[in-house]
Amino acid sequence: MTSRIVSSALRFAPLAPVFWLGACSFTPGDKPPAMPSPSHYGANALPEQTVTAQGASQRFDLGGPPVRAWWQAYESDKLNALVDEGLRNSPNLAASDHALQAAREQLKAQIGSSLFPSIDLGGEVARERNLGIPNLRPPTALYNMFVGQIQARYTFDFFGASRFANASLAAQVDQQAFQLESARQALAANIVSGAIGASVLGAQVKATERLVELAQADATDMARREALGAVSRADALASAQNAESLAASLPGLRAQWQSTRHALAVLLGRTPGQAPNDLALGELKVPRIVPVVVPSTLLQSRPDIQAAEMALKAASAEVGVATAQMFPSLSLSASMGKGGFNWPTVMSNAGSLWSIAASISQPIFHGGALLAQRRAAQATYEAAVEQYKQTVLTAFRNVADTLASLEADNTTLLHADSASAAAEQIYRDTAARVRLGALPVSSARGREQQYWNAYLTTVRATGARLSDTALLFYAMGLPPEPADAAQAQTPDAAQPAPSQDVARR
Repeated sequence: MTSRIVSSALRFAPLAPVFWLGACSFTPGDKPPAMPSPSHYGANALPEQTVTAQGASQRFDLGGPPVRAWWQAYESDKLNALVDEGLRNSPNLAASDHALQAAREQLKAQIGSSLFPSIDLGGEVARERNLGIPNLRPPTALYNMFVGQIQARYTFDFFGASRFANASLAAQVDQQAFQLESARQALAANIVSGAIGASVLGAQVKATERLVELAQADATDMARREALGAVSRADALASAQNAESLAASLPGLRAQWQSTRHALAVLLGRTPGQAPNDLALGELKVPRIVPVVVPSTLLQSRPDIQAAEMALKAASAEVGVATAQMFPSLSLSASMGKGGFNWPTVMSNAGSLWSIAASISQPIFHGGALLAQRRAAQATYEAAVEQYKQTVLTAFRNVADTLASLEADNTTLLHADSASAAAEQIYRDTAARVRLGALPVSSARGREQQYWNAYLTTVRATGARLSDTALLFYAMGLPPEPADAAQAQTPDAAQPAPSQDVARR
């Protein structure tokens, strides 16, 4: 009885995975999880537009499409030229582009090897010497052997192991393409921010240099007055301390300025010694209309979210690969050719060679390895799902933070610009009274110092508004490809290439 049960169990053992997996799918599905679609990104609702600062306000186009070449909204030919140069000459982008091309070729190779039979042509020419058996005939023999044949082999993909593997690799290629597009947009944003940052720091250096000159003039005047007994020694020393403190801050500011210019040069594919000249902040027009795509559209416009979705698809396909490996595998092989110990035999009918074979394999016992591999693939898929969720939430936060910063930048610039204008007018009025002799020269210097300090705040606020606008454009992602362009990029149906070409120039 026991032996009959054992023999019956062994007879149906190859079908165990079929029964075990009959009620479940090979993959958990490659659709991304549903994400919340809030009415607005931040904790507070978004206003229709910002306050007016320096004669310009920014309107938030809620639901508007993202802009591809968004840097052109600054209306600066010099800035456009810098971005175009960086996108064209960046070694990092070029390396990523070549890596993507290599990944696509690897995908084509894997598809070709899995969907079509392999056919190989082989030949062999040998001269051999076989030892004879002692005291027996014939003696040691010398002979030649000639063999030439064509071999073909094909493995049937009944349960989709190859198909799932191809889908996984195709999703990985698409993920790499989306990452390249994200890197391209990030490079453009970094170039714009770097150019703005260099201009702001250059203006800060010039303003600080003037402040140092004014402070040193004050220190010299106070030292002269202290020698005459008009002021105390403490007042003279305090003035000298202020001048030296300002002078001490200038080298670090200059180094930061030069470092920003060097970083910008490297982004452009140049050496640091070929850093471009600073842009004048007045040359840059703040974009008046900034698109704010709805959260549901953001999932399709952000390359980083699309890359996370492709990673999820790849992980889902890997579950299918691990599942299909538990099912039977059938392979066919055939060969035909010629062979013989001499050329006449090879060329005659007696030298014909051929074979046809079929092999089937069904895993029965692998120490739990196949089940563990499937569980590992499922866990990897679950991790990809959570990473997708985190990527979406991070994107939402990125947009919310940038919107809040941009709204604050406009308000800060409004007040800073008003304070700077007032300080400038006070300085001009004081300078006029000094020229008339109504006030001492030191009064004009004091008012001019107040003006330059207010100017520094205005410059920083101007740069912050321009930079945060660039970050918001970048956070919106990319618009969808036009229908005609997408159709032109569709691979020929006769060529199996499931990868989506999303890395456009």
